[in-house]
Amino acid sequence: MRVCGIELKANNVIFSIVEFIDDKPNHIDTKVKKLSLTDDESQNSIREFKSKIEEFISEHSIEKIIIKKRAKKGTFAGGVLTFKIESIVQLNIHCEVNFISSQAINKFSKNNDIEFPNNLNKYQEQAYLATLVSHP
Repeated sequence: MRVCGIELKANNVIFSIVEFIDDKPNHIDTKVKKLSLTDDESQNSIREFKSKIEEFISEHSIEKIIIKKRAKKGTFAGGVLTFKIESIVQLNIHCEVNFISSQAINKFSKNNDIEFPNNLNKYQEQAYLATLVSHP
């Protein structure tokens, strides 16, 4: 199964794709590692962004997306734009979208010895961990 972990930061969607073969994770290195929504007030920009998301999902045969949750209120609340981007990702026509909490990711990290792939960028680590936590 191919799972795409996503972390949303500012106007960016950060991707990490993992293919599970016999329950072993295999990170898939992709040319596109993140996408940015340039103008969230432009309908054309939103449509173009949604199209890029759909293309990425289809091109990489993604079967499930896991989004790292952000707080909805409080000091560390996610920005409004990240929730708009989240909705665009959820509207994809190719696969299901689920969520994982930061607490679940942190607990998993503490309880497991995580070895990050060499081809994974530092900024992709949370997205990568989201895929690992979501796999049974």
